[in-house]
Amino acid sequence: MNSLKIFLTLLVVTSIISCNDKRKSQVQYMPDMYVSVAYDANGVTSAGGVPVNRKPVAGTVSRSGIVAYDIADTNEGYEKAKAELKNPFVTNEKNLAKGKELYNIYCVACHGKKGDGNGILSQRDKFNGIPNYKDRDLNAGNIYHVIMYGKNLMGSHASQLRYKERWQVVQYVEKLRSELK
Repeated sequence: MNSLKIFLTLLVVTSIISCNDKRKSQVQYMPDMYVSVAYDANGVTSAGGVPVNRKPVAGTVSRSGIVAYDIADTNEGYEKAKAELKNPFVTNEKNLAKGKELYNIYCVACHGKKGDGNGILSQRDKFNGIPNYKDRDLNAGNIYHVIMYGKNLMGSHASQLRYKERWQVVQYVEKLRSELK
C-alpha cells in the first residue's frame, strides 16, 4: 500500500512537470551546456582589450601534424598526384621500420607480406584481384593518393594514419616493390 502511494505521487508530479507551457523558457539544469558562450579563437583579448596568446590546455592533442591534401579524388587527381607528389621525408631505417610496422597492421591482410597481392584475405577468397605491386606503375605520389582516398575495393586509410605515417608506409611499399622485380 505504501509503495502504491509513492508511485501515484511520482505519477502526479511527473504529469504536472511534463504538462507545462512549452512556449515559455524552462528551468535549465546546466545552462552553459544549452547556450554556449561565444568564443572567438582568432581574436582572444584580455580584460584590458589586449590580444592574448593562450597556451593549449594540458593534455590536449596537438593538431600541428595535420597537412591539407587538396588533390581531388578523381582520375585526374590520381595522375596529378603521380606526377607532382614527392615524399617529403628522407628514406632511412627508422622510417622504413615504422612503415613496415604500419604496413603489417593495415596492409598485409590484403597485399601480403611481400606486396604480391597474396594476403590472407586473398588466400581465403574474400577479395580477388588484389594487385601485385610489381604489376603496377607506382610511385610515391600515387601510392599516397590511394592511401588517402582508396581505389577500387580498397578503402581510404587517411583516418587511420597520420601524415608522416602515410609517407612511411609509402616508403615501405616502394621498398617491397623494388624487391619484387
